[in-house]
Amino acid sequence: MNRQDTEKIIAEYLKPIFGFSLKRCKSIQDAEDLSQEIVLKAFRTLLLKDDITDVHKFIWTIAHNALSNYYRDTAKGIIGISIDEVAESLADPNSEINTDDTGESIRQLQQEIAYLSKLQRKIVIAYYFENRKQADISSELSIPLGTVKWHLFEAKKELKRGMNIMRKTSELKFHPIKFHSYGINGSAGTKTPDTFFRSPLPQNICYCIRNTAKTINEIADDLGVSPVYIESEVEFLEEYGFLQAQKDKYIANFIIGEPTAELLTLQNDMYRQAAELFANDLYDELTGSGILDDPDILCGQTDVSAPLSDTTQADHNFILWSLIPYIAAWSGEHLRDERISFEEVATIRPDGGHNIVNAAVIPDHMTLPEDYVYMKNWSGPMWNGNGRHILWQIDTEWSDRATLANRNVMKEHEQVMSLYHAEPNGGISTLEYAWLAERGYIKTTGDPNGSFQTAWQIVILKNNDIKNRLLSIGNRIKEKYHKEFDELKAPYVEAVLKTIPKHLQRVKAYELQSVFHSDGWFLCHCITTLLKNGKLQPPAEHQRKALTTMIFPS
Repeated sequence: MNRQDTEKIIAEYLKPIFGFSLKRCKSIQDAEDLSQEIVLKAFRTLLLKDDITDVHKFIWTIAHNALSNYYRDTAKGIIGISIDEVAESLADPNSEINTDDTGESIRQLQQEIAYLSKLQRKIVIAYYFENRKQADISSELSIPLGTVKWHLFEAKKELKRGMNIMRKTSELKFHPIKFHSYGINGSAGTKTPDTFFRSPLPQNICYCIRNTAKTINEIADDLGVSPVYIESEVEFLEEYGFLQAQKDKYIANFIIGEPTAELLTLQNDMYRQAAELFANDLYDELTGSGILDDPDILCGQTDVSAPLSDTTQADHNFILWSLIPYIAAWSGEHLRDERISFEEVATIRPDGGHNIVNAAVIPDHMTLPEDYVYMKNWSGPMWNGNGRHILWQIDTEWSDRATLANRNVMKEHEQVMSLYHAEPNGGISTLEYAWLAERGYIKTTGDPNGSFQTAWQIVILKNNDIKNRLLSIGNRIKEKYHKEFDELKAPYVEAVLKTIPKHLQRVKAYELQSVFHSDGWFLCHCITTLLKNGKLQPPAEHQRKALTTMIFPS
């Protein structure tokens, strides 16, 4: 590479390189020295080579190699310090630390105590920090005095070993990840996913062991956090089935997807092509067959100003917003691959949950096609039954349920079903009508103590006959395109399974059985396809709360 281009590249990276060094070195002088070393190595190599295709990767490879050498040289400076020489200083963990080699060793020794086992840590802290007698420690912990002495001896060996290594912190210490999204497939327990992924720490613990099992100390090294904090989080996550113990190591026991632009593009193309085949045929048959005017399809969702006495049927567009995703999700079940059952792969959790958990980590910068379909504010399909009827619902960017994610959806569905059965017999109170109306399930006019009218705003299938007639339309279309769907799905399934750790591949294979069925992405693409070609129209503002919600016979 010519000198002018090389100097231009180096000038661009001078500030980032110094920032990189400053974060990782123990002094400004060391940071300046490390920066100079990185810049000189990069400059000389760029002058000599013309085949460097990714300059960014090249620069940071040199930076990380130089940093490793710096760590190794720093570690050599503290080898050989006797633990016994500094043990007395441990009695006061808040004492001022000198800046000489012994002072630095004390600081590292205090840090290394956190890497001991829980029992050894208790004994060392009690003996050195609290000046407790060994006999008192033995009595308090209910272990023999000889065991206390043995643990102190072993702890010294372990601390000395820790002093003689340089712990390597991964990039997660400086650039922690954040789950882009997470959710469950199955029944929720009393604890929501927010309980487990409430902060960056549990998210990053799970992420750093998503593919490889690691000890608590190795996780702590990766995150640059004391093992004491990692230990309690790991115990909590393992108790609820989010981590799996493998001897003294742990590995994530749920799927953490980290899709690439290539994989997301493959997914988008697959769903787009399938939706164009299925959704267009479904729309044409529903609108052309006259079935939308069948009296067994009930819905009182009409113009907001219309009197309820005139509300006989909602407009076709509103009804289609519910029927199209419902038929897309529930039809063609006889074509679905069901070799793996939910019971085989779902986790039973101590809080009563029985589910599969998924999380996704999306890179900050990813170039996707302009026509990529994003699934915004999506929740569903969700359904709940009482033996007589099922309430089915999805939440999307087109609906207006901003608080739905914060509700107990299953409890709400049970309440709606109960009121739906009670309402024809006058078994609903004024407050219950208000509750249904606020959530968009029903509309009311008049005075409850006088002239009072109501109309259900959601789509209701009156009997199994109309339900089966609707699903038979979807069955025929999925049978028609069954071969094309299999061909579209095969390369995507293969690509996805390659990204999943072996112990979770069967879980993912189960989920992939739902592609083109009760699959949120397929439903989203069906809606988007029809919106783009103008067949389906966006809902009116007053329709959003009741959108994509149905009641039908079990």
